[in-house]
Amino acid sequence: MITGIVVALPEELSTLTAKRLEKGCVGHLAEKIWVVYAGAGHENARIASELLVKQGANQLISWGCAAALDGSFRPGDLALANSCVDADNIEFDLNNEGWLIHTKTCLSKHLTVCCYTGKLAESRRIVSSSHDKAQIGTATGAIALDMESVAIARVAKLHEMPFLSIRAIADPLGMDLPKAVSHALNGQGEIILGKLLLFLLLHPAELPGLIKLGLHFYAAKKTLKHVAKQINLVTTFLKDVSTT
Repeated sequence: MITGIVVALPEELSTLTAKRLEKGCVGHLAEKIWVVYAGAGHENARIASELLVKQGANQLISWGCAAALDGSFRPGDLALANSCVDADNIEFDLNNEGWLIHTKTCLSKHLTVCCYTGKLAESRRIVSSSHDKAQIGTATGAIALDMESVAIARVAKLHEMPFLSIRAIADPLGMDLPKAVSHALNGQGEIILGKLLLFLLLHPAELPGLIKLGLHFYAAKKTLKHVAKQINLVTTFLKDVSTT
């Protein structure tokens, strides 16, 4: 089995590898573990997933951070999806119970944070307010939200291959994202440092919120780094099953 991992942002990629990868190109973490730095959003994730499949990947993983839709989730907690709901409110199961159980077993001795399983929601835009996140959670019953996993899951479903979403919480339900973040983002979901610094210069009251978000993001990255240490075990489950 060749595992293809799709990552949206450079900071998320850094939890898997120290290698610098060009956006949209396949990199190799190991002989049978490949990764693409896709850029943020549905379309980038879809293109990256199709590229991995074309290159020979047999199973796909969505890797990175997520927003919590459950008030009990803390920064750094892990969310594993067993179903998805897209931005048009269309739901579908992932039929990945075996891989989920195996993954949680692999990680149980290595994580000090909570690991949750549930429905993952898609957004086509950054959801910045706590109120909007709460509304999405109530409407969908999802536990977490991101912009890429549903696109990757649909590619996996199209090609009849296994899919796993591994997402660490960086944005808790009760937090409103600082306006500086939305202002400084480009179309690929990346922070433009110059725009961020200029916004802070004009709106210094935004700084505490940015510091808080940075601490949350650090907690999420710490969890992903712990998971990355077990990635060989996580990705070999279906290979082992297929050879028995």
